[in-house]
Amino acid sequence: MSTLRRIVPSGLADRSVHPLGLELSLWRAVTVYRVITLVLAVAINTTPLGNRSEPASLPWVIGVLAAMTAWTAVAVVLTWGRRPRWWMLAADMAIAGGALLLSIPAVGWQQLHGSGAGTVPGIWVASAILSWALAGGVRSGIVAATVISALNIVLHGWAPGAVADNVVLAYLAGVVVGYAGRLVRRAEQALADAVRLQAATAERERLARHIHDGVLQVLALVSRRGDQLGGDAGQLGVLAGEQEAALRALIVSGPADLDTASGERDLREALADVASARTVTLSTPAGAVPVPARTAAEIADAVRAALDNVRKHVGADAPAWLLVEDTGDEVVVTVRDDGPGIPAGRLEQAVAGGRLGVEQSIRGRIRDLGGSVSVVSAPGEGTEVELRVPKGP
Repeated sequence: MSTLRRIVPSGLADRSVHPLGLELSLWRAVTVYRVITLVLAVAINTTPLGNRSEPASLPWVIGVLAAMTAWTAVAVVLTWGRRPRWWMLAADMAIAGGALLLSIPAVGWQQLHGSGAGTVPGIWVASAILSWALAGGVRSGIVAATVISALNIVLHGWAPGAVADNVVLAYLAGVVVGYAGRLVRRAEQALADAVRLQAATAERERLARHIHDGVLQVLALVSRRGDQLGGDAGQLGVLAGEQEAALRALIVSGPADLDTASGERDLREALADVASARTVTLSTPAGAVPVPARTAAEIADAVRAALDNVRKHVGADAPAWLLVEDTGDEVVVTVRDDGPGIPAGRLEQAVAGGRLGVEQSIRGRIRDLGGSVSVVSAPGEGTEVELRVPKGP
């Protein structure tokens, strides 16, 4: 089973068909081929169209054709609206190979090996090659073509004529269909990404209009009044001006800015910028912690939000500890303080009340990276926020 999963990636064979239906059309074409070649096999083996030099063993022929018919019906049901699962691909190859081998008692060894008579399934077995190639790509197509070709050579022997031609066609089908399937999946993914980008851009523009008409205007007003009044109001005006500038930069940036960030960045450097305050103690591994640039930026923003919560709920001068660990497959960043802690149910109440600092600024960012966030806290015992993020892109 593990060998089959390596040859036919489960990510391709198990997931549902994309709504765009490009790959679905190819699977339907394979199903149609399977049905047509089944009809042809029945006609060849039960009518004079087969033109065999001597009668075949009718019970064996009927048994093989019955098995092929039953499996074709199952395949139609399983692949008409979705990709097949790995077990179906294994069964497909087993049934195709079994139908070839059962041609020995059905047709006769002398007829197959000596006279070159056709097998009972004929070209129906090529549907297994097409299925493997479409599900797993070129490599899977070559593996399937090798198995079917080897069985044909065992049954018929090697000859420069029909056998050699069939082997060439088997490999050609495996390579071409495997390559075509990969191109179709890439096209589907590219189109899906474009649709998501368009939706994200439209949503960003909608939010930008509301922010510009409301929040930015208020921040600009606070900034101007603070400059005029001076003192604490002046400091408030400076902070408002900084937030206004940051918010304007955010709403004018493209939604794909982070997605298109290329290369890697040392996570230690990204977090050093965030933990520059004298009250934050940063502990990192001795060596570099390379992660994709987007991942580093998102983790840094999540940590910044966690430290902002410390300053807001514990105190501006409250100490905080920031620990970075590299486990190989993932990075673990822990933010800890010794404040009063978070009462049970407070985070859920905050979400219900529309305060989404932890839920969106921290959990949302890490969730988008495929990671997880855990918050451990109790009244009087401080708070520990642990971020776990895979190192891959």
